[in-house]
Amino acid sequence: MGRTIAIANQKGGVGKTTTSINLSASLAEKGKKVLVIDTDPQGNTTSGFGINKNELDNTVYELILGECSIQESIIKNIVPGVSIIPSNVNLAATEIELIGVDKKEFILRNEVDWIKDQYDYIIIDCPPSLNMLTINAMTTADSVLVPIQCEYYALEGLSQLIHTVNLVKERLNPDLDIEGVVFTMYDSRTNLSMQVVENVKSHLNQNIYKTVIPRNIRLAEAPSYGMPINMYDAKSAGAEAYLLLADEVINRKGV
Repeated sequence: MGRTIAIANQKGGVGKTTTSINLSASLAEKGKKVLVIDTDPQGNTTSGFGINKNELDNTVYELILGECSIQESIIKNIVPGVSIIPSNVNLAATEIELIGVDKKEFILRNEVDWIKDQYDYIIIDCPPSLNMLTINAMTTADSVLVPIQCEYYALEGLSQLIHTVNLVKERLNPDLDIEGVVFTMYDSRTNLSMQVVENVKSHLNQNIYKTVIPRNIRLAEAPSYGMPINMYDAKSAGAEAYLLLADEVINRKGV
């Protein structure tokens, strides 16, 4: 049975999408079979894998509305070992479309249950807000991985996210846990980055990954070429960091 990890933080620009793309590709490089589900209407994870998000017939939107099957929505092996259920701007209408729908919090989970055994890891990229899409991701997931940017407001909103995870655990998905926190955009040249890491460690009673994702120009460039970092520049500091993070994720639960 595979593991499903939601990558969530309601603050934008913290490295959620970068982590979704590159953790998935790094897990695949380690020999794992991975499915990525893009639940962000911006569709940046979709385009980060080189997919034209505006020319898709079946996305997570059609899947949630029951207009296609989960098999029809999967683009297989977009890079070796990684398949994806893509997203685009249509997904922004989901909240309205689901008004009055029974058990709408479990739509994604019920679909994923059909194919869960086919993958070692399912990585869900969440939108930067706590809405019905995020709740669907959290009812589907076994755990939530939280990227935190090494900047002054890093802790802001984190307590709200933890509260949301706890509410979902209490009412909708008793198996949900916080996988851990990963620091992103770390700049070893600044005292601020080091202070943020120490600050979060002292305030947070959560698992914190040893791997820290550096601020890295190659990592920032890769999405514009539609490639994960391990294909764009395998020797970059960003690629090495995500491979180390993949090792930690694998070893944490031994999958």
